[in-house]
Amino acid sequence: MSGGTAVAAGLALLAGVAGSVQIGAMGAFGERIGVLAALAFSLLLSTLIATLALVATTRSVAGFSDAVHAPAWLWIGGLMGVFIVFTITFSTPRIGATATIGILIAGQLAMGVVIDKWGLFGLEQLDISWPRLLGVLLLAAGAALSLHTA
Repeated sequence: MSGGTAVAAGLALLAGVAGSVQIGAMGAFGERIGVLAALAFSLLLSTLIATLALVATTRSVAGFSDAVHAPAWLWIGGLMGVFIVFTITFSTPRIGATATIGILIAGQLAMGVVIDKWGLFGLEQLDISWPRLLGVLLLAAGAALSLHTA
């Protein structure tokens, strides 16, 4: 594994841990102040931190202008982010962190297979190997089982 690949894999693992912490915290936050209030506050805080990081690293907000002039379909990441944070804030208190995480990851893997297979969003096309497909199917089964409580 090359240095860049190792860093990317390490960051992805840490993001997975962070995502699980986010799921638990946002579920509790939404229960305490309301789903939409928690969503709005979380995204406002994210915006402030990201903007400060942008300014600290580039000494500019020119990236905003670049974003406005990029093809609008690229903005889907922001829309998906709002949907994801809303969904975890709403779902976690109702089905639990384990089921929310399992279903979220199963959906991500299934869509990842579609993105790889057809090279969507300008990414490299990758074949769907039987181990990859089996992994997605096993995770989907695990996600379904995680909905069952004792």
